[in-house]
Amino acid sequence: MGYNVQNISNSLPWFVAQDEPEPQLPASLQALYRRSDSPVSRAEGPETPQTEPVGISHIEIVRVIERLHRRSLDLVRADLIEAGIDDLSPSQVMMLFTIGSSELSVRDLIERGYYLGSNASYSLKRLVEAEYVIRTASERDRRSARIRLSEKGRALCDMIKRNDKTYQQLVARDEAEMRDLETTFRTLKRIEQTWSNAIRYRDMGSDD
Repeated sequence: MGYNVQNISNSLPWFVAQDEPEPQLPASLQALYRRSDSPVSRAEGPETPQTEPVGISHIEIVRVIERLHRRSLDLVRADLIEAGIDDLSPSQVMMLFTIGSSELSVRDLIERGYYLGSNASYSLKRLVEAEYVIRTASERDRRSARIRLSEKGRALCDMIKRNDKTYQQLVARDEAEMRDLETTFRTLKRIEQTWSNAIRYRDMGSDD
């Protein structure tokens, strides 16, 4: 597909160095950064009476997360197009991040990423064929495969992570917003754990 690892990244290994200089926002995003930095103006007119805060339902949270996920894939797709990479999809890029720096079995990958078996098998096959993932037979069980990222796969993830730093500047522009982002992450992790427990206990109850 005309892919060259050097076109993506020369910086390995997996983790980007912490002392790496802060990435600069592309010119196309600087105007958006300035607009998002402006305070939100209130509409002129009589003040509206304060009302009790409306509770947010789980369904509304799920819908926001779903839209956020789609927008995230759109950003990854734009990164791939800009880098001239056309042999994998944004969803398959996220599978590379799910594998991460680990060497794991296909079963572990499916459980870690909450993939459907057929979808995971297809995406993994494409990633192996495109040489982003190395697949080998397990020494303990020849019928079981072990997978890990190739140098090409690690380089692509490094590129995506560097680009993601510029996008994060639009969300967390100062320490206060960074704290908000960290709080959001912890809240989402807590919700995930709560829902996982609810499913587990419901399944246990159905066995009685």
